[in-house]
This record gives sequence, structure tokens and C-alpha cells, in this order.
Amino acid sequence: MNVLAEIAGPVAGFAGPPLEIRAPAAQGVPFVFASPHSGRDYPEDLLRATRLDPLTLRRSEDCYVDELFAGVPALGAPLLLALFPRAYCDANRDPAELDPAVFLEAPPSTPHTRSPRVHAGLGVIARVVRDGTDIYLRKLPLSEATRRLAGLHAPYHAALAGLVGDTRRRFGACVLIDCHSMPSQAASAAGRGPAPDIILGDRYGASCAPGLTAHAEQVLRALGFAVARNNPYAGGYTAERYGAPGRGIHALQIEINRALYLDEERLEKRPSSFDLLRQRLERFVEALVAWVPPDAG
Repeated sequence: MNVLAEIAGPVAGFAGPPLEIRAPAAQGVPFVFASPHSGRDYPEDLLRATRLDPLTLRRSEDCYVDELFAGVPALGAPLLLALFPRAYCDANRDPAELDPAVFLEAPPSTPHTRSPRVHAGLGVIARVVRDGTDIYLRKLPLSEATRRLAGLHAPYHAALAGLVGDTRRRFGACVLIDCHSMPSQAASAAGRGPAPDIILGDRYGASCAPGLTAHAEQVLRALGFAVARNNPYAGGYTAERYGAPGRGIHALQIEINRALYLDEERLEKRPSSFDLLRQRLERFVEALVAWVPPDAG
């Protein structure tokens, strides 16, 4: 099935499809990997509407996470990438998380419009970048949210749901790994002691079998990473929407400390650190996909 052709047609402002599926030659493991926040294709309408310079606008990116996990298809699992930037539309938010402060007209009032993420300015159409700086010169028409959700958010999740469903039908179960990076400052706030290198989020055990989180943590520690769980990242919309271990779908969020590979001011790779981290993560993925879900056929 050509997923891109069927669900991700042209979107105004983008030269090509808003997402990419990097498929293995043959899927050999019941795993799907996704990166919703590493997109860096900034459309012209955003660049015209923002008050920010290009570098500041990129502060919300999970910079180069797509490249850190580029080896996934060679290990037998598909990798889904959002190519559009998080600052334009956040694929790891509920589509109803619309911030009234962003729009000229009030969106429908629901519990989602009053969520902590919306309150922080980081709804599905973000009001601010990660450092809290306002993105827009003026408010947007609510129709702009409708356009972005239909053209970007919906195709991304149609693709992800298709990959998860196909995997579950083929193997009897599916493990979804949602790949992210976190500012080192946020990692430092995770608790007492040194900042973790990686935080695993399983929604406090609700989004996957406990054995998956334990296996991931064991492998990461064996590779020399400092690991924490669920604080301050327990898993977002993707883990909440798809994680259903009782139905054979296990969702685990991975947050990587950007200080491991990135100059966080310039948003540039630290070449030797980046290459080393990519190699270590490839070893992690190779060991991770050896985990067999308890419900796999």
C-alpha cells in the first residue's frame, strides 16, 4: 500500500507530502517507530506570520531525532517522520487542544482547550516556542487551525494508525516507540542527582506492558545511559491514544537529552558526539526489537 499517496496529498505551502514513511525491505519485528517533532520544513506562510527569527522559531524542534533513529528500517521496523515543524502543527497533541489566545474566533470550549499544555502555550497550534517567546505577530483565523489539522495532523495519524494496525494484524501485537528529544534544562529538572540522558514515558504503566519499559531501561543502562521514568515526560497524545496493552498495542515514549549531541544555542550537531550517540542508539534499537510482546502470535 502506498500510504503517502492515499492519505498525504499536497498541502499548501509544502513542496511535497507532509510526512515520510521509511519502510524496511520486509518488516521482521512487531515494532513501529515515529518522530512527530523533528520536522524542519517551514512553510512560507509561517515565516511571514511569525515575529521570530528562523533560529528562535526552531527552538521547539526535536532536532535531528529523525537522523538519530535513521537505522531503524535496516533493523526491520518502519519509521514514520513528520516533515512539518512542531511550531506549525504539533502531531503529539490532541487535535482539540486549541489555544483560544491564538485565534481571532474562540474554538469550541472543551476540557482540551483548558489543558496544561494549552495553558503553557503549547497546544496543537502552538502560541509560543519552547523558551516561551510568542510565535505570531497577530492572531490567526480559526479556519487556519482547521486547514493545518486536516492537511498535517490527520494524515500523520492516519499513517501511524495504519502502521500500528498492519503490524498488529501481522504479528498479533504492536510496539510503538515515540521518539523525542528534550532540552537539557528540562532533563535537569527531572529529579535529584545528575540529569538523565534518557527518560522513558509509559504513562505510569498505562500505555505498555511493564516488561517493555523494564527491558528498554535495562538495555539503555547496559549501554551506559542514565535513565529515568515518566518525570517530567510520561508520554503525550501519541502514547495516550495508541497505548492499549490489553489489546496488544504497547506505546513507549523516549526522550533524549539534547546535551548529548547538540549545541542547544546554535541548534547544531556536535559531530563526534552525534555520531557516537547514533551508534549507541542503533545498538539500543537492535536489542529493543528483540523484546517479544506477551500477546504476539
